[in-house]
Amino acid sequence: MLVVDDEPNIRELVQVALKFHGCAVNTAGTGADALRLAESSRPDLIVLDVVLPDLDGFEVCRRLRAGGNEVPVIFLTARDTSSDTVTGLALGGDDYVTKPFSVEALVARVRAVLRRASRSSPEQGLESDPVLRIGDLELDESRWSVHRAGVPVDLSPTEFRLLAYLMRHQGRVLTRAQLLENVWGWDYAGQSQIVETYVSYLRHKLDPLGPPLIHTQRGVGYSLRAPGGASPAAGDPQPGAQPGHGQPG
Repeated sequence: MLVVDDEPNIRELVQVALKFHGCAVNTAGTGADALRLAESSRPDLIVLDVVLPDLDGFEVCRRLRAGGNEVPVIFLTARDTSSDTVTGLALGGDDYVTKPFSVEALVARVRAVLRRASRSSPEQGLESDPVLRIGDLELDESRWSVHRAGVPVDLSPTEFRLLAYLMRHQGRVLTRAQLLENVWGWDYAGQSQIVETYVSYLRHKLDPLGPPLIHTQRGVGYSLRAPGGASPAAGDPQPGAQPGHGQPG
């Protein structure tokens, strides 16, 4: 693990907590040191403060992703606005923890992100076909590539995971709770707008290349189906659906 924060007491607190749970931990107090250690030590996860004395955490994450480093990132910050949350996740972050925070809750989120990263690793599931196809949409999990009508579609890691999950369950209406649990890795209490945000990102990138694929089942959730596919009945039981979880827009 790599813990990045400009406050020594917070670095030490998180380091001790993660070490107690069996993690090897490096620490850094600046964005530059974070980038250097991310390259040299190749951590399994980074706990990254947003406010740093040189590069902010968003810029650190942006440079990591631009360099092809997809290490999971949990942002740690005193900021608590939905716009900052969406910014961090849109840059490729995996979770967002606000200060003051519970150490136990942070450790639980670290575990959840690591579990999700393990489940979505391109190396897993080699016995099954890594290529998902629906109509003219093709997603190759082994190469982490997406094409629609033969045109490459550039997706962030979170967009890719969301699209893959929708494609694996094509034709089924998935609730926001299901998507949060299976794509983001845990229950984002009070942050269900993240699903709508990322569905909007996918539509913005996929819809210009052909008919809409992602459909809203008002009051239930979202489904992905090929153009001309039948709409699932609103009363059809969905696997793992949990009634009463929000009203997707």
